[in-house]
Amino acid sequence: MDFNQIAVFIKVVQAGSFSAAARQLSLPVSTVSHRVAMLEKRLGITLLQRTTRRLHLTEAGQIYFQHASAGLGQLLDAEAAIKVVAAEPCGLLRVSVLPDLGEQLLASILLEIRDRWPRLQVELLLTHRRMDLVSEGVDAAIRAGELEDSSLVARKVGTARWAVFTSPGYLATTPAPETPEQLCQHPCLQFTPMGKTAWAFSRGAQHVTVPVGQQIVVNNIGLVMNMVLAGGGVALLPDYLCRQACQEGRLVRLLPQWQAKQDPIHLVYPRQQFVSPGLRAFLDIAGKTLKTWLA
Repeated sequence: MDFNQIAVFIKVVQAGSFSAAARQLSLPVSTVSHRVAMLEKRLGITLLQRTTRRLHLTEAGQIYFQHASAGLGQLLDAEAAIKVVAAEPCGLLRVSVLPDLGEQLLASILLEIRDRWPRLQVELLLTHRRMDLVSEGVDAAIRAGELEDSSLVARKVGTARWAVFTSPGYLATTPAPETPEQLCQHPCLQFTPMGKTAWAFSRGAQHVTVPVGQQIVVNNIGLVMNMVLAGGGVALLPDYLCRQACQEGRLVRLLPQWQAKQDPIHLVYPRQQFVSPGLRAFLDIAGKTLKTWLA
């Protein structure tokens, strides 16, 4: 089967004449005519009836044209898909991210992208607002919590588990709380999204809500963590951000049997027929990094 012959035949039908098809294909008219003749010879049937003034599709020609043009379109789509997959990631990628994920985690994603794909530019948009990815020209987002927009493609990459942490320096001056209710006796550093008046905990089927003070309320997780490290009190923090500090002895988890909020973390992006090389590279690197951190 010679796909050149099929493509030329389709172009002749679409153009309405051999000469018009030849001009569009940048081929001699004789070459166009020869390829159609060879296709008819191979099939053993007449597809086009030629006169000096016009072309006429035979019944067989009409059937062949309908199927061949659809098939060629699918082949061209396949070619385009392969080119997209094989191309090197480049250009600008805009990504919406929650600031609460932590600077270290985000930095590790960005640095790996820079090292592996130097032609790919990433604009990171740190915001608590759930941006409309399509209307605002955003390629992807990292989101926490339950998803609302079903029109997006979502990949779950892990769960952020929140727990109570403090510093050894703070515990050197104050006994550790033994129950969630005793937290009200300690300076609780409030991260705004976790609630300004109370913290909720669970242990199996048991659920407890504890009122906490509002002396310091901050909407930046990095600042809350730095205050805890400085011995400023206790705070609800995601365990993945505190893991290294706990291993180094700079933080201590309190009430280890109690669990606070758990947020599923997703990579989301608009539904599309072909994922660009840049977006694919980001999804692969960010997905791997997030799964490692959130394990």
